[in-house]
Amino acid sequence: MIQTKSTITCPECGFSKEETMPEDACAFFYECEQCKTVLKPKKGDCCVYCSYGTVKCPPVQAGGKC
Repeated sequence: MIQTKSTITCPECGFSKEETMPEDACAFFYECEQCKTVLKPKKGDCCVYCSYGTVKCPPVQAGGKC
């Protein structure tokens, strides 16, 4: 079953927030609510949820790629 919730943690300030991921797209940018740092995916990852979230994005969970 595909999970659509992921807790994303800012590597700059450590702030965490549960977010609902888009099911049909990847999120390439994410602005931290606390420190306003704009997160981008780490090299080799397709989106910020794959890099900084507790759950990989829905396209990756489904066995595909973003």
